[in-house]
This record gives sequence, structure tokens and C-alpha cells, in this order.
Amino acid sequence: MTSLPQRKSPRLQGYDYGSAGAYFVTICTHLRQHLFGEVVNAEIHLSPAGEIAGACWAAIPSHYPAVDLDGFVIMPNHVHAVLFLHGDAGGFKTVLGRVINAYKGAVTARIRALQGDDLVVWQGRYHDHILRDEADLARIREYVVHNPARWEADTFFSG
Repeated sequence: MTSLPQRKSPRLQGYDYGSAGAYFVTICTHLRQHLFGEVVNAEIHLSPAGEIAGACWAAIPSHYPAVDLDGFVIMPNHVHAVLFLHGDAGGFKTVLGRVINAYKGAVTARIRALQGDDLVVWQGRYHDHILRDEADLARIREYVVHNPARWEADTFFSG
């Protein structure tokens, strides 16, 4: 029997992603498809799929009361977001991965219903960064707000 190589987890080893704290996440579309709109003159113009991505993000606190949303931007092929977890709510621990997976599932279901197909919307993983202090939070907020203006220099840009 051949053993498959083990993927290295992108999560910080030993960190409790259900603990209270601030997180910055980046979630990319499958194959970095431009599903969510386009950047024109440093402003994002959302497609119907982009509108869905925004509405589903805004709805997270209604499903997860221990989550507060902060900076958020939808780009053509990814989203950046800052969120705060406040630990336990309603007798269960809110965990970052659970919130992100529910978000991705809701966006996928609504886009598929809109388009009437089995489109793969997201890549399997997402990037997270634990925000460790106010300076880190301020830097990330600035990055999120100005991301559309820097689109052509963005790592995820593809013209």
C-alpha cells in the first residue's frame, strides 16, 4: 500500500482557534476565478456572486453571536476579513474554522442556486493570521481598506 504525503497544516500549531481573539482571513476562489466582480478605478464593482459573498459575510453574527465583524473587502477572486471571536456563546465554543466553513458553504449554495450549476466557488483552504496587538490590527485594517486601490500589484491579481 502506498502512503500519501501528509499535508502540512497551515494553522499555528498548539493554538486554540476557539479562543477569544482577533483574526485576519483571506479566502480565495477556486483557481482564482474572478467570480466576485472587477476593480475599476481603484473601486470594486461587485457581480451578483460578489453581492452574495457580502451578504453572507454580514449575516455571520446572526448565526454566531460570539463573532464580531470588522474590516472586510471583496476582491474579484478573494475576500479579506477581520473578525473577533469572543469564546463561548450559547453553550458552545465558536471556532474560526467552523465560521469560515459555514460562510463558504452558504456562499457556494446561494451562487449555485443563482446560476443553476455545480460551480466550485472556493479553494479548499484559507489563510489566517492571528492579530496579536493593536498595531497589527491597525496595519491589517489599513491593508483591507486600500486593497482595491492596489489591485494590480496584489499577489492575487490576474488581468
